[in-house]
Amino acid sequence: MSAVRRRAGDGVGSAVRPGRATRPGATRFRSGVRLRSDVRRLGLAARLLAALMLVVLTGVVTAWIVATLVAPPLFHQHLREADPLVTSAETHHAEQAFRSANGISLAVALLAAFVASVALSVYLARILQRSVEPLSSAVAKVARGRYHVRVPSPGVGSEFDVLAGAVNQLAEQLQAIEVTRRRLLADLAHELRTPIATLDAYLEGLEDGVASLDGETVTVLRAQVSRLTRLADDLSAVSRAEEHRLELRRSRVAVADLVSAAVDGVRDRFTGMGVELRGDVAPGTGELLVDVERVGQVLGNLLDNALRHTPERGTVTVGARPVPGGVELVVTDTGDGISADHLPHVFERFYRVDAARDREHGGSGIGLTIARSLVEAHGGSVGVTSPGPGRGTTFTVTLPRTGRPSAPEPRSGPAAASDGGPPAADPSSSGRVSSRRRRSR
Repeated sequence: MSAVRRRAGDGVGSAVRPGRATRPGATRFRSGVRLRSDVRRLGLAARLLAALMLVVLTGVVTAWIVATLVAPPLFHQHLREADPLVTSAETHHAEQAFRSANGISLAVALLAAFVASVALSVYLARILQRSVEPLSSAVAKVARGRYHVRVPSPGVGSEFDVLAGAVNQLAEQLQAIEVTRRRLLADLAHELRTPIATLDAYLEGLEDGVASLDGETVTVLRAQVSRLTRLADDLSAVSRAEEHRLELRRSRVAVADLVSAAVDGVRDRFTGMGVELRGDVAPGTGELLVDVERVGQVLGNLLDNALRHTPERGTVTVGARPVPGGVELVVTDTGDGISADHLPHVFERFYRVDAARDREHGGSGIGLTIARSLVEAHGGSVGVTSPGPGRGTTFTVTLPRTGRPSAPEPRSGPAAASDGGPPAADPSSSGRVSSRRRRSR
């Protein structure tokens, strides 16, 4: 029985395997795939040259066929019309001479055209290759992390100039992101190191019996834990804001009430620092359809930033004025000012003009980033100007009368309610704004 099964199996196998091996469709499919793979492995210049050569050969063959099939009958007809008495021998001799002369002339002309076309095709292919190679090399270097690479203009057309400019812009943006990433890691390390070191020292003192768990020790421990909590909240807030995952609960509110609540919420801190705080609302500002809590957070961040950089006996003014289609909220201080080279970067995450001074004053470098994201979520814009160091700074927030719709996402937990800034200055409440750390310049 086993022998019978083997013979039956061999018979089936011998009936199937040859069919699979000799199927012509599969062979043609594999050949086509192999050919396409070979073509893809060719460079752009080689593929362009091959395409041009194919065009030239097609033109040569077409010209030869047309000249061979069309010219002799036309010559024969014209010869008969010119002299009907010409003999067959003379006609044959003339046609043979015409064919010979036409063939030689056409062959020489097509050969010259073919050589010229090939030379021009090779020249164009080399120009294209020399233009593409720097681009591909630069992209490969950028992919390996060498963001300082720049591509000169190839000079072979506007399309390649645009492509080179796009590659350079991509490299510049990646370089800026890399610098920000390194600064972020350094800032995070510094922000975490200080409270962790303090907590470790106090815990070690408690274990060794050097320190006692009295009220002062508990206050220090709570302050360091709060510092870590604020940092975590700030990081969460900036991520949510930049990913547009914030729910805006819009309501109509008078602009004067927004400014009054923001000023009242921080007046005590300004008074304690010896900085004068003013509110200046122009007539006709009217109302806005905004999330009162979020706009209060924006103003709170800007005021906190202004207080941090305004010396004693300085002045900070919160103003509002109507503009076509909306309202401008302006926060102006007479403080440190910002140099022109720092102005484009003040809204970047963790960017500091003076890192040591900002850390000393508690700035985490996130508040202005959150403020910009919140303003943009309302369909507005925020900008900054400064005459220079020591001459003050002006932040301008422009909000439309009716904000654009946003995609809401339900918030949960106390961290989501604050999103890294102070609690909003709500005109319907006491308007107190906490002194949490915010974005510094």
